[in-house]
Amino acid sequence: MTTRRICAIAAGITWFGLIFGLVLTIFNVYPPVEIPPNSLGDNAPGLAGLAGRLADSASYFTNLSNLLVAIVLTMLARNPDRRGMLWSTLRMDSLVMISITGLIYAIVLAPDAQVEGLDIIVNAIKHYIVPVMTVFLWLLVGPRRQLSLVSVFTALVIPIGWAALTLIRGHFIEAYPYGFLNVIAYGLPAVLLNIVGVAALGVVLGLLFWAVDLFLGRRAGKSLS
Repeated sequence: MTTRRICAIAAGITWFGLIFGLVLTIFNVYPPVEIPPNSLGDNAPGLAGLAGRLADSASYFTNLSNLLVAIVLTMLARNPDRRGMLWSTLRMDSLVMISITGLIYAIVLAPDAQVEGLDIIVNAIKHYIVPVMTVFLWLLVGPRRQLSLVSVFTALVIPIGWAALTLIRGHFIEAYPYGFLNVIAYGLPAVLLNIVGVAALGVVLGLLFWAVDLFLGRRAGKSLS
């Protein structure tokens, strides 16, 4: 099976998780759960709460990282031989952000998560299947040498931009997508420290991806010589 076909199948799985989750959000078929104070999700049922549900859904890092993976995999399915600084940044972002999604959910959020009904399917795809699949396929088929040392740091722009918008929106609506970003509960200094910690994790993961890509690329080059 070619790299393009593998990426197309993986993109389809990722798009399915995003679209299925969007359908559940639009029709508000999530089972009722207890919403912690100052958290997203306190919207009216039916059409009255549709705009709020959509805005909340777009505010989750999980959805942003899955969307980026879906776009990147779709682009790879069309042309796996992409190059350039912007592409290198997007490719690095897709790997780092989805890895952070999987790690933070499994370690921090999963123990307190209230997942029921059809959301079990969406949750499994977005938080477990897509993170593991994305990294595994990158290790398996690459493509190689699309990551750079510079992209480790330029890839921080999207996550930091998301964090800034999240804090600004949270200031006005008094609700946040994740507990560790809850300024009302923990204060701005603690939340900023949490963001710095996640950004540092992103840099470490980026350096790891870059180093592994460099190693595998060189080994592949030697095997062809």
